[in-house]
Amino acid sequence: MADHTHVLFVEDDDVIREATQLALERVGFRVTAMPDGLSGLEAFRADRPDIALLDVMVPGMDGVSLCRRIRDESTVPVIMLSARADSIDVVLGLEAGADDYVTKPFDGSVLVARIRAVLRRFGHAAGAQGARTEEEPSAGPAEDDGLLRFGDLELDTEGMVVRRAGTPVALTPTEMRLLLEFSAAPGTVLSRDKLLERVWDYGWGGDTRVVDVHVQRLRAKIGQERIETVRGFGYKLRA
Repeated sequence: MADHTHVLFVEDDDVIREATQLALERVGFRVTAMPDGLSGLEAFRADRPDIALLDVMVPGMDGVSLCRRIRDESTVPVIMLSARADSIDVVLGLEAGADDYVTKPFDGSVLVARIRAVLRRFGHAAGAQGARTEEEPSAGPAEDDGLLRFGDLELDTEGMVVRRAGTPVALTPTEMRLLLEFSAAPGTVLSRDKLLERVWDYGWGGDTRVVDVHVQRLRAKIGQERIETVRGFGYKLRA
């Protein structure tokens, strides 16, 4: 996988940019490295990379704004780089459409592992590139030839297409993976740790803000009442 993977890396610190590029190329990734957001956007549009790795604080156009611009045009996976784990920038990046984040300073092997985890996720939900979704209630799931129905919400688990009342709505691959986990066990509470393990491939646990923000993004697309918060335990899909 890595031999054919093109990474767009946007980082303004010359030392970090060059060292990280070398580390990624050493394991087989092809890297386009840019020093600011505007050149990063131009490179994204010109090269259409397989994944974007964006530092939050870059000149010209910050990483969060760049993430929004990329997300407006593509479902390509995005990882944000943030200098502080508790920074509001982490949440802003996820709300802008990022799939994951890595805190600086980071170990090269950890970054490579996170990139590969996101790419696996993306590959497993590849059909979600054109996937769609929207809102609301009623009945239990009916399944017919790979179709799951929850009221007027329909999920084609073979074609990776989601519709509400017949209307398709775009989901990112991460959002699709999240919905697949919920729809596999409607009415069952899934903890944040379980979702991190199954969707984000975090066997060791991780920052549950990633889950919370993605659930909010998914709710905005399929309906606020479709996914219920069970305080102290996690989330469940209303069946």
